[in-house]
Amino acid sequence: MNADDRSSTSGHKAESASDDPVERVIRYHERTKHHYHRYARSLGFLDWANQPDPFRRFAGAELIPLPLLKADEEPESPPYAAIYDPGAVPARPVTKRTLSRFFEFALALSAWKKAGQSEWALRSNPSSGNLHPTEGYVVVPWIDGLGLEPGLYHYAPREHGLERRASFPADLVTTLLAPFPPGSFLFGLTSVHWREAWKYGERAFRYCNHDVGHAIGTTRIAAATLGWHMMLLDGTDQQTVASLLGTDRIGDFAEAESEHPDCLCVIWPSAIGQEDGACRGEQLQRQAVPCALDATIVRSLADSPWYGKANRLSRNHAVDWDIIDETAAASWKDQTEARSVSPPTYQIDRMTMPIATSPSAGQIIRQRRSAVAYDGKTSIAASVFFRMLQRVMPRADRSQLDRPMPWDVWPYEPAIHLLLFVHRIDGLTPGIYFLVRDENKLPFIRGSINPEISWVPAPGRPEGLPLFWLLEGDARSLAAQVSCHQDIAGDSAFSCGMVAEFEGRLRRYGAWMYPRFFWEAGLLGQVLYLEAEAAGVRGTGIGCFFDDPVHQIISVQGLSLQSLYHFTIGGPIEDRRLTTLPPYGHLNREGRAAGDV
Repeated sequence: MNADDRSSTSGHKAESASDDPVERVIRYHERTKHHYHRYARSLGFLDWANQPDPFRRFAGAELIPLPLLKADEEPESPPYAAIYDPGAVPARPVTKRTLSRFFEFALALSAWKKAGQSEWALRSNPSSGNLHPTEGYVVVPWIDGLGLEPGLYHYAPREHGLERRASFPADLVTTLLAPFPPGSFLFGLTSVHWREAWKYGERAFRYCNHDVGHAIGTTRIAAATLGWHMMLLDGTDQQTVASLLGTDRIGDFAEAESEHPDCLCVIWPSAIGQEDGACRGEQLQRQAVPCALDATIVRSLADSPWYGKANRLSRNHAVDWDIIDETAAASWKDQTEARSVSPPTYQIDRMTMPIATSPSAGQIIRQRRSAVAYDGKTSIAASVFFRMLQRVMPRADRSQLDRPMPWDVWPYEPAIHLLLFVHRIDGLTPGIYFLVRDENKLPFIRGSINPEISWVPAPGRPEGLPLFWLLEGDARSLAAQVSCHQDIAGDSAFSCGMVAEFEGRLRRYGAWMYPRFFWEAGLLGQVLYLEAEAAGVRGTGIGCFFDDPVHQIISVQGLSLQSLYHFTIGGPIEDRRLTTLPPYGHLNREGRAAGDV
């Protein structure tokens, strides 16, 4: 996010709330809205003396370095377009080198920036304010050629290595993963809420969950570059996630900021592209993939030997934002869902972008940055704009694992739609547009906004893309105004508000759906980030916006729809005052050469 969230009021204890979890998360959402006359509560200044350490380490845990691979070393990255083409990327075996590439594209450092005496790291996964509350973990069984003992490992991005947090009995891990395809391992994400709260105060819970969505996106795309499949195991109750990832081990975090257990995913090498691909593909189609882990086995694993104590990230906390903890508790998922999905058939229409001329996925991932300013003149061809929007379409009519990458990771029908401010798209009249990401929801959305608005199909839109032209006119000033007066929303080629089906979805599923709205928005944002790079422009997420003024543009009725995240894409202006340094030059200076294990 590019603008500091400001407040004239310092943090305080949360007000008493209803015992109904849905009412509690709605209360949080309403309380943390930005308004023209006031911003959501934050400290009001940056307490630089207690800026959180961006890198979590576990003292006493063994660090296992991953090889620092050059861009042209095996495993090389496929063309960017190929990762969206089912079956086009041969599956790589799970080895230390492929795991290294996986983490490089998912959560690793992508560069260092330097200004004067100050240096700070950028990562493959975008983060609100570059504060990086998200931590990554893997649970691996015994895999020939991997060279890791079965157990839980924490990813250390500064060192590009794995810290062994727990040693798990090989037979128990094998039993836990038995319902999943051969070669499966688990990936988990947690959040350190304090890292965002230090700057953004009460609104930080929103931003942490945006970043979970970003990380789900970078992880799914990283897996795709290796021919690996990935599925969110969101049928698992949250206590089981906590037990497996060790976030409930109070003693390991006694002197440190806690981690909130967010989610688990299963990752496995796709059979497509291997010599026995057809045979194995048929086999996998007969094996349904469960959406949850066996909690009994996880409880047994929790009794294993554990290693390491978490480092403290800030010496002092000026304010503890209790409402964040209360909202995290209200949105805690207690239930386990015993459901399964069928593995993919790979019969999905291919996108039109020629693979042969596509840049590599690795190049696009490594060069991704968040723009800090736009030139106010770069335009985007309508065909490129339409392709970007096609990439964010989940094709809700398909079963989960038959959806296009990365939406095959997402186990829910779409909740997020796009309110678009079109400024400079060649062939489109400037104005307000709306992308309905699930066309079945069009009657609901039309009934939730101003009934006098005309929904005109966007001129030249591809068949099957539900993009509508709502209002004509120059929306540049309006886009900047509702985005906390940030010029980046108006100087770009287009910007958008990610609008969620809100209250009805919460009451249908429960309060635990609230963080998942932001996950979906973050995942969508990650697709737009890479699509912008592939188109030769640049994107950036906007977390600071005036919530209700956005809704007033189209006269949203009540809480039926809510804008959760904004995004903007255009021609960037580079800050020439900054120097860019390689991501792991510090390790090379410390004596660790590229390719070393």
